[in-house]
Amino acid sequence: MSHVSAAPPPVVGGAGWLYPAFRIRNQAAAGSICDVLIEELSQVFRSDMPSSDIPKERSRQRVHDPIEAWHPQNDMWSHETNLEVDENKSLLENNDNGLLEPDHKVVLTNDFNNILLLLFLYVLQGIPLGLAGSIPLILQSKNVSYSDQAIYSFVFWPFSLKLLWAPLVDAAYFPTFGRRKSWLVPTQYFLGLFMLCLSFEVDELLKSDEHTSPDIVKLTVVFFIFGFLAATQDIAVDGWALTMLSKENVGLASTCNSVGQTAGYFLGNVLFLALESAEFCNTYLRSQSQPTGIVTLSGFLFFWGIIFLVTTTLVTVLKKENLRQTSLHDAPQQGIKETYKSLICIIKMPAILNFCIMLLTAKIGFAAADGVTGLKLVELGVPKEQLALLAVPMVPLQILLPFVISKYTAGRKPLNVFYWTMPFRLFMGMIFALLVFWTPTVKQGTEFPVYYYGVLLFSYALHQVTVYSMYVAVMAFNAKISDPSIGGTYMTLLNTVSNLAGNWPATLALWLVDPLTVKKCIGAPEQSCGSAIGSELCAKFGGSCSTATDGYYVESILCIVIGFTWWLYFGNKFRNLQDEHPSTWQCKRNN
Repeated sequence: MSHVSAAPPPVVGGAGWLYPAFRIRNQAAAGSICDVLIEELSQVFRSDMPSSDIPKERSRQRVHDPIEAWHPQNDMWSHETNLEVDENKSLLENNDNGLLEPDHKVVLTNDFNNILLLLFLYVLQGIPLGLAGSIPLILQSKNVSYSDQAIYSFVFWPFSLKLLWAPLVDAAYFPTFGRRKSWLVPTQYFLGLFMLCLSFEVDELLKSDEHTSPDIVKLTVVFFIFGFLAATQDIAVDGWALTMLSKENVGLASTCNSVGQTAGYFLGNVLFLALESAEFCNTYLRSQSQPTGIVTLSGFLFFWGIIFLVTTTLVTVLKKENLRQTSLHDAPQQGIKETYKSLICIIKMPAILNFCIMLLTAKIGFAAADGVTGLKLVELGVPKEQLALLAVPMVPLQILLPFVISKYTAGRKPLNVFYWTMPFRLFMGMIFALLVFWTPTVKQGTEFPVYYYGVLLFSYALHQVTVYSMYVAVMAFNAKISDPSIGGTYMTLLNTVSNLAGNWPATLALWLVDPLTVKKCIGAPEQSCGSAIGSELCAKFGGSCSTATDGYYVESILCIVIGFTWWLYFGNKFRNLQDEHPSTWQCKRNN
């Protein structure tokens, strides 16, 4: 099975309110900064088990499941065994000791070009994800409805769903071209061509005036494909990292993933929003004011489309795959069909069903705070580029937090951290609602004072502590309960559920803002402002629509009430899952 890691909390723009509804890092997942941490947690947790329950293999978050070899007569496509749970163990065996060997500098020097290539591939992966994450803020500045934002939020789902096609990416390939390049090269060519074509259409898709609004459906389809291609590229690059780097340096793959995706997302989101903003460029980068920013979305897409095409061509021609690790073991093989059967087996287990249901409902209480707050701030006039830049000082904190929190989640009961952190995170939802309420009162014309951004930054930092505490706790529990016999499949499924647990409440929260909002027509009381047509009629008859009840506040209260209700009635049941016997979590199948 492939590398479907749980999307960690946002590093630069994620599920947090600075970047609403974004779940990629997923990285997304996508590559998680906690990959190495989870590997070590898995060892710690299982070392606490009775000796009879200690698995013989180490389970990593980002590993393949065994894929059965299949070679058609025409040799066009090849399915080959890759026992990557075992393979990862072999690759990582004595890795720590290897790092201390005197000749490690030589090994690192030999891998230097591979590390740079891997880092660059992850940077490329972050570009479309960053661009996709910038669109909601652009849309909000164009006054689109929250229902439209809810539709667009489906763009962030592919990294949560790549479990569905990951086995195919792992198994099907052209043997003469390379297992990973068979997917990486066409995927990146598609991304490049997609960007070039989109650069000529994106302005029309985002066009808005008093008679037209951005084409949300087309935007969603386009950027959903973006996300799908980026997720597919992630699977291929993650797998290639296992054989591209020597066994002494394979642990650096997670570092390349985290640093590369973060840098790519920064370029595609934070840097783009800053350079696209006329206000930012006129204030900090120009001596004379101009009506537009230094870059445009269409120009940015065109530039990176060319970069994708050129660099992919260079990788195709100059870089050969190292196939030395394709089959290291002769252990029993599990094919694609068997992988899906394993998934069904896992899902059918009562303990897993209970865990998944509770996890999928646990994050409802955070939906308004995580999914809507950032958009609400933009609606109230906070510059989107300033919100983007606020994420930059958070990066060091977000790097350190998982390692600090792991000291408290390492043990038999990691979900205790989840349980006791949850009310504090719900309380942060109240703080965010108060921040939104406070925002108009401190606005000075079109500007906000420096202390306002300081309060935002401090609030976001506190929020991140609660987010990461819950995230690391769940990842630690996933590592603890995963059946080592199907470790890759098991962790992939649990991490997919963790991703979806944050995605669907955010989408629902965005969709509910408009129905919960009550507006009145001031100056023409006989008219209604309950719809776009009603608002136009109100203006036509000399009135203006005024918000009587903001759906964001209603939703915030509802979410907090639901969250505390869940904590009181289901929190202990969720926490008690960690007391189940290890055999409860083992998949029992009839071969």
